[in-house]
Parts: sequence; C-alpha cells; structure tokens
Amino acid sequence: MKAGLLMVGNELVDGTVRDVNASFIARELEPAGWEVSSILLVGDDAAAVKAGIEYLTVLSDALIVAGGLGPTVDDITAAAVAETFGLPLERNEEVLERLKERFAAFRIPWTENNAKQACFPRGAEVSDNPAGTAAGFYLRRGKKIIVVVPGVPREVRKMVPEGVLPVLEKEFPGKRTRKTRKTLKVFGLSEARVDEMISRAGPFPHLSIGFYPHFPETHLVLIAEGADEKEAASRMERGEQVIREVLRPFIFGADDETLESVAARLLTTKGLTLAVAESFTGGLITDRLTDVPGSSLFLDRGIVSYSNEAKVDLLGVPREVIMRKGAVSRETAELMARGARERSRTDLGISTTGIAGPSGGSEEKPVGTVYLCLADAERVLCRKANFRWGRRGIKEMSAALVLDMIRRYLTGEKVCDE
Repeated sequence: MKAGLLMVGNELVDGTVRDVNASFIARELEPAGWEVSSILLVGDDAAAVKAGIEYLTVLSDALIVAGGLGPTVDDITAAAVAETFGLPLERNEEVLERLKERFAAFRIPWTENNAKQACFPRGAEVSDNPAGTAAGFYLRRGKKIIVVVPGVPREVRKMVPEGVLPVLEKEFPGKRTRKTRKTLKVFGLSEARVDEMISRAGPFPHLSIGFYPHFPETHLVLIAEGADEKEAASRMERGEQVIREVLRPFIFGADDETLESVAARLLTTKGLTLAVAESFTGGLITDRLTDVPGSSLFLDRGIVSYSNEAKVDLLGVPREVIMRKGAVSRETAELMARGARERSRTDLGISTTGIAGPSGGSEEKPVGTVYLCLADAERVLCRKANFRWGRRGIKEMSAALVLDMIRRYLTGEKVCDE
C-alpha cells in the first residue's frame, strides 16, 4: 500500500523551519507495510494545498496531511480539503465544547477564532489530539483516505502512532509485507570503505542497506522485510549479525545511541570517573558528555585550558615543556591528560590540543594538526591526527575521536597505534 505525505506551512517552504514531520511519519509508516510514494511541501495557500491533495491522491492509497489546523487566518487546511472534494465545513459542537474546557483547564483566555479548530469537512471523522488543542480528522473518498493532523512536531509524534496508524489499519485490513528498521552507527571508516567491506560479506536477501553520511559518522539504515513482524525481525537479526562482525570495532552504537551516550554508559557501568582538559575544542567534549542524563556519576570536571598560562596554572604543565616542544605537541598533550587526572583525582584524564585554523599553522605543524590523549594511572595513550576540514569540522571530528577513544579503551579495543 502506498501513502503520500503533504506538509503544509509557509515556514517550511521559505526555509524558516526545517521539516521534521515527513521523515518521522515515513519512519512510522514503514514497519506497518506502507510505502511512501511522494512527499510534498506547500505553503499556506488553498490552491497549493488543493493541488497537492489532487496530485498525491492519484499516486497513493492514503494521504496524510500535516499542518494548517490552528486558529489563525493562515490556517487553511481544513477549508482547502473541504473545497477539494466539494464539501461544506461544519462545526462540531462536541469538539468545540472540549476545546473550551481545555482552554479553561490550562487558564488560557478564549478567543472566538479558536472555534475555527472545531470546523471539519462534512463526513469527516474527528481524531483526538492528546498533545494540543487542534483536533485532527480523516475523510474517506472512494477507496482512498485522507488523514489530517496538526503540524506541531510534538503533536505529530503523539498522534501518528496513536491515531493515524490505527485508522490506516482499520481502513486497509489484511496482510501486508512487514518491515523492521535499524540504524547502525559507524565511526572511523569512510562511507566508501564501509560499502566495500559490506559488499564483500553479502549478499543480504530481504535486507536493504542505505548509507547516510552524518559527519563525522556514517549511518547504515537496515530495512528487513517479511510476511509478518517475526519473519522481518529474524531476517534483520541475521543480517545485522554479519554486518556487525564485518565492521567491528567501528560500529559504536545503534538507533538513538550516540558516541557520548555509549561512553557515558561504559564509564557508569565500570564505575570510573573522568576529567577533561580541552584546548582548541573549547569545551565541546564536556558539552557532549553533559548532554547525557546522569553524567555527574562519572564526570568530575571539564577544564578549558586554552592559553599557555591556563595549561601551566590549571594542569601543571611545566612552562619549559611548552616553550621547548610547543603547546601543540605530544608532550604537552600527555602532560595535560595526566594533570587533569591527577588534579581531579579521577580514574581517567582526557586532553586535546591542536591548531583549528584558519591561521596558526606552520610547515612542521600545519592547520589541522591535533593531539588527543587519554591517561589512566599507568599510561597515556595519545593520537596525533592531521585533519583537512575547516575550523568547526576539525573541532567536531576531534571531539568525536576522543569519545571513540574512551569507548575503545573501555571495551578493550585498540585505541591508538602505540
């Protein structure tokens, strides 16, 4: 079965707001056996909405429209749907009463234009919106169905699985090919190299593999299909097992996992503490780690030792080492990591020092030269790299590399060439 998606809003077509609803809806439809035929973005214009509906209903069995159900003058979706099919708009008094009760419960002043959210095309069935005020609705036209929901992303995330999918299941009963999806996240290999390694291990029947660069990572989207959920899950498990074996140790996580969440989980599980000393990354590593709930269990402190004086004062790096070897050197980076660990009395210390550019480089140490170190009680593991990206890219790649060094250290994988 095919579905079309129509996203409505001036803010989407003029670039003010990035559309996130279409990708979410498509991901929700896929496991239920739906194929998205087309996705259209149109502005708050009745003619454009009408044209979009007419186009997508030709291509699709079901059309899902998101946006334009609010109380303001630019919210024209319900009226445009009604006009498309030659139907009048009718006020639903029950919905209107619920609206007023909800406004009163949240102590929001009622204005009459809010009554617009209780108007639907004749014959439409109302879908409750547990996350907002504007109700959705769906309308049958012959063998087709048009489902309309508000465009607020948090409301879409609630209404699609709880309201839209059950409606589609009811309107289109029967067996469909079922699909399951998983995203495997890779760090440390180029997209081309990942493709080459997987191709040698294939083929993978009933499993499609998509490659999605997500700097500085590569994400593999695996989609397995089967006659039912059990068969699809079994095929996914078999394919995933082979791919994980081929790409080990470069796969660091799956689905919603991030480098920082994996590092945080390992640190917490092993009961280890960490201190971070950053120079050119300017706190980026600490910021990522503190995005993980519960980071206080393992993170003692983050020090931005940007200047030479800060490296001396805060981390105890001898001034003569900096003068002799330079702030960007293996010796300074190692002493920074040791100083962070010793002064905070943590199990591990991390350090970064480098030249992010665009100036400051030399023939010996060009822009993009970085040193990244991890110290424990016995040794310091250090990686030198020369990156070619711009300033932000060098910082982001270095932060990711440090987080991956933590992961590899805690899982017993090779951290560096030493």
